[in-house]
Parts: sequence; structure tokens; C-alpha cells
Amino acid sequence: MRYQEFEAAVRGLVAGARDEALRAFGAETVARVVRDEELPGIAAAGELDDDASAAFTVARANASTAGAAELRALLTRIDDGVLSDGDMDPELLIAVSALEHWTTYLETGRRDEIHELAVRAVEQVDYRVPADLDDFLATPEMSAEYARIERLLTA
Repeated sequence: MRYQEFEAAVRGLVAGARDEALRAFGAETVARVVRDEELPGIAAAGELDDDASAAFTVARANASTAGAAELRALLTRIDDGVLSDGDMDPELLIAVSALEHWTTYLETGRRDEIHELAVRAVEQVDYRVPADLDDFLATPEMSAEYARIERLLTA
């Protein structure tokens, strides 16, 4: 499957998913993306100031259970404390972006945010095990991530 076909397939899965499946997928996915144990060290190593790093730690711990208002407040603190000048560590950027998409979904209910969250999850896998854009699901890790997305969105 080419990358464009993958993106279209995920869009179709999101469009056809029940609201309950979207919420369950989103909660599981954001928790999965932000749980990497290396993220706090990356955040504290010159990427975020102390307050932003603390907010990121709280957001990581509560990503799937916190409400939109709490997550938005944490994201504001994170955004205000970014120290990197347009060159954030890719793993941290993926995690913060996932938190942003999940929070916006909770605020608005827009399905596009769930699609973007799925893309962040795939980017995280791709960062660790680069995929071939012409055969995007060729690696076992990428194939497993697509299967997870499909399973949760069709539940």
C-alpha cells in the first residue's frame, strides 16, 4: 500500500467509525503516543522550560482521562515554555501534536482531529522504523499499527 492509499484508508475508517469507537481510539492512541519513557528526558534537555516540562509530565499522565479544558491549559503552558527555536525533537513534536489533536477533538468533536491523531501514531512508528512510501505497510511494525487503527475504528 502506498502512503497516499494508507492516508485515504485511514480517512475512510475515521469517517465510518461510530462516535464511541472514535473516542476509544483517540484515548488509547494519545496515551500510547505520549507514554514513551524517553520523552520526559527529551523535554527536559533544552526543549522545554521547567514549567512546560512539568505540564508535559502531567499531560502525559492524564492524556486519556483529562477533560478538554485541563488539557488545553496544559498545552498552553507547554507552548509558552518551548525553548527550541523551530527545531523541536521529532519525538517530542509528535507527542505534543498528538496531545493537541486529541484536545481539539475533545473540544470540537471534529473527526479530522482523530485522523490527524492516527497520522501522529504512524509517524511515531515511522520515526523508529522508517517505512517505504511505495510499500508503506511492508514492515511488521507499520503493518501492526495499521491493524491496530483499523481494529479500533471498526469496533
